[in-house]
Amino acid sequence: MSTVSSDIYSSLGLTASSTTSTSNKSSSLDQADFLKLMTEQLQHQDPLKPMDNSQMVSQMAQLSTVQGIGDLNKTVTALSDSMSTDQILRGAQLVGHKVLVPSATMPLGSDGGTTGVIAAPSAGIVNLTVTDANGNAVKQISVTASKAGEVNFSWDGTNTAGERMPAGAYGVTATHTDSKGTNTALSTYVQAPVESATIGSDGIYLDLTGLGTAPLANVLRVS
Repeated sequence: MSTVSSDIYSSLGLTASSTTSTSNKSSSLDQADFLKLMTEQLQHQDPLKPMDNSQMVSQMAQLSTVQGIGDLNKTVTALSDSMSTDQILRGAQLVGHKVLVPSATMPLGSDGGTTGVIAAPSAGIVNLTVTDANGNAVKQISVTASKAGEVNFSWDGTNTAGERMPAGAYGVTATHTDSKGTNTALSTYVQAPVESATIGSDGIYLDLTGLGTAPLANVLRVS
């Protein structure tokens, strides 16, 4: 685009772009200002050297692109804010409920026991080992899987001698043995109460009794 004189800016009530910025008045041009300037330029162009049509189309296309990007950014920001609010509400609604999450640790309260789930690859026997903070085995639990799929397990909170174990976090491992005697290590999924929900840099986290924090995205079941 050819140079536009300061007189043209003045006639439109605008100020030419300057490197000095102030807090009261912006030196940048919006879409309406751009169109006013282009109209003024067309009126003042040299009849012997008219403005190149392709140049004008290019400039208008650039303005449209910038305007479109700005609108898209606003839309994405609004959508992101809406999704964050939805996640916060979902997390808050889980407080007081129990959730099933993948974990190799089981929480044990002062009374009662704890429950969990494993996914058996086929029919067979699932052997679970509960360990204390020092890694010592305190209880062996066996459950039967009649077919592939979920198998529930529970621990009553006692050791092999039937003595009540103190409240705290205990480790749990699971091994599946099929009809051919093949052993397969399995992941364990444990139930834990939700105490609160917090906002992290990458999403919503749940504070679980005895387990610490877990991403909301990891929740498999709510009860």
